Amino acid sequence: MKKDITNRSDIELLINRFYDQVKANDQIGHFFTTDRKVNWEHHLPIMYNFWENILFYTGQYNGNPMAVHKQLHQEFPLSREDFAEWLQLFKNTADVLFEGENTELIKQRAQSIALVMELKIVHGNNTSSIT
Repeated sequence: MKKDITNRSDIELLINRFYDQVKANDQIGHFFTTDRKVNWEHHLPIMYNFWENILFYTGQYNGNPMAVHKQLHQEFPLSREDFAEWLQLFKNTADVLFEGENTELIKQRAQSIALVMELKIVHGNNTSSIT
C-alpha cells in the first residue's frame, strides 16, 4: 500500500516527478523547455508553495497563475488538449506515488484548476464551445 500525501516533502516529490514527465512530454513539454525555457530552480519552489497551499492551506503562495497562463497563451497558444494532457500527467504521477484522501483531493483540485483555466484562457469563458 502506498502512503498518502501528508507534508511538504510529499508535495515536492509529486511536483518533481510530475515536471520530469512534463519536460519529456511531446504535447506540452515544449511550453517548458523550448518556448519558455523555464528556470527550474526558480519555478519549482513556486510550484511547491502553490500545491502545498492548495492541499494544506499554508498561505505560502501568493501569485496569480491565471495571469501567467494567459500571458503564455498570448505567446504560445494553449489548447483544450494541452490542458487535458497536463491533467492526465498530474493525475497519473499522483497515482503512481501516492494513494489516500489527500491524493484524491489534490487530483480533484488539479482537475478544477485545469477546467477553470481552460474555460477562461482557451474558450474565453464561452462555455457553449465545450462539448
